[in-house]
Amino acid sequence: MAKPTDSIPMAAASSSSLYPPPEVPMELHAVNREKLFKSLREHLSLSSLPLHGFVFLQGGEEKNRYCTDHTELFRQESYFAYLFGVREPGFYGAIDIATGKSILFAPRLPAEYAVWLGEIKPLSHFKETYKVSMVYYTDEIVKVLHDQYQGSGKPLLFLLHGLNTDSNNFSKPAEFEGIEKFETDKNNLHPILTECRVLKSDLELAVIQFANDISSEAHVEVMRKTRAGMKEYQLESTFLHHTYMYGGCRHCSYTCICATGDNSAVLHYGHAAAPNDRTLQDGDMALLDMGAEFHFYGSDITCSFPVNGKFTNDQCLIYNAVLDAHNAVISAMKPGVSWVDMHKLAEKTVLESLKKGRLLLGDVEDMMVERLGAVFIPHGLGHLLGLDTHDPGGYLKGAERPKEPGLKSLRTSRELLEGMVITVEPGCYFIDALLVPAMESPKTSKFFNKEEINKFRGFGGVRIESDVRVTSDGCVNMTNCPREVLDIEAVMAGAPWPIKKKSIHPQNGES
Repeated sequence: MAKPTDSIPMAAASSSSLYPPPEVPMELHAVNREKLFKSLREHLSLSSLPLHGFVFLQGGEEKNRYCTDHTELFRQESYFAYLFGVREPGFYGAIDIATGKSILFAPRLPAEYAVWLGEIKPLSHFKETYKVSMVYYTDEIVKVLHDQYQGSGKPLLFLLHGLNTDSNNFSKPAEFEGIEKFETDKNNLHPILTECRVLKSDLELAVIQFANDISSEAHVEVMRKTRAGMKEYQLESTFLHHTYMYGGCRHCSYTCICATGDNSAVLHYGHAAAPNDRTLQDGDMALLDMGAEFHFYGSDITCSFPVNGKFTNDQCLIYNAVLDAHNAVISAMKPGVSWVDMHKLAEKTVLESLKKGRLLLGDVEDMMVERLGAVFIPHGLGHLLGLDTHDPGGYLKGAERPKEPGLKSLRTSRELLEGMVITVEPGCYFIDALLVPAMESPKTSKFFNKEEINKFRGFGGVRIESDVRVTSDGCVNMTNCPREVLDIEAVMAGAPWPIKKKSIHPQNGES
């Protein structure tokens, strides 16, 4: 991605090394279309099906807030964004299976649009901007596709319809006036297009890397400004301001989780009924799960740190248990590794640390058999990341989700593949709704040192989350936040990040 050559305002230049954000080439989406084109043709050939018809997708539509005329900020549907990169609502897109040519269909806007919403762009603008073969209006879909079709009979449309295994919702197949004049196929496209999204191109990785860079930088800025007496939403505001001001990130990947004190044991804190509004107290741990979205592609980063900038011994124990799990997983990641095994590795590492800290008693292997790890890590280790925070493709068609506690929350059970981007987010939480039943159960009560465990009731939790891309022989951590206890304390005390480590090598001929 190229950096813009415009002059940089001094104030912005001094506040972020990443400003201005890079320009994203539309070649990214052309590469995605070519990948789908080849994958679908290969599938059709192997299935002895004719190589003609059109991939046909409907883009997102603007929505109003309930019955009002307040239009909510539009964000493109992710599959459509993947193939075409179109920012505007109301578009359709097609790819000719016979030729690979791409076609966009733009809405024909009324004249009053120019008065209220700005210039009505000609079709040539969209052709040039989005680098497609042809652009027409949406009221020309039927005629254009019939004219372009090279087969016999009704043209065939491959429509997007399939299950999202995270939401259990189905993607919406395209609808338009005159669709009855086409044959439609709702079975073949979704699994192929989803698998295309699982493995990222170099251009996609560059965009995800920038989203990580600006989000990492914003997390550091939040760390530096955190003080007891602030509100959680002020931490959220600081993050949102930095990523938008210096990264041009108008959208967040998800609702920010800014949890302090016992709120940090609420896994999806920050929603409307728990709106990041607690006052930070001296001695609290903060768990901040926030990620910016850049050119549709997301980041998902969690940092945990003490509000006052200094870890207590108890905070160090829990934090380092999670950090050890985080680092152990990243050290073990490479193509062919089972994500279920990685989750178990994280659990085992945390349990071993809790045993060393005298919170748990007994044999860790016995704890693993009884699924004790799920008491402290009830969520999955991580998830695929891309155009969506929980990117699709975690479970292939026919794959069964694990049923054991903890493991059933995994958003994927796949083996790792080169090109995947996946989050690594182990945690350790003290959640009464899980702790109390486990401490009373005849199978697991023997593992708890109740006197020590009770000291952590109300502690909250710790999570450390990084975005990691799988390489040919290992992985690369795309996130760059302070993780070690000493580094966090130094940054919160004003040290630069990354911290410049003192050289241990002799200089100027010294021995």
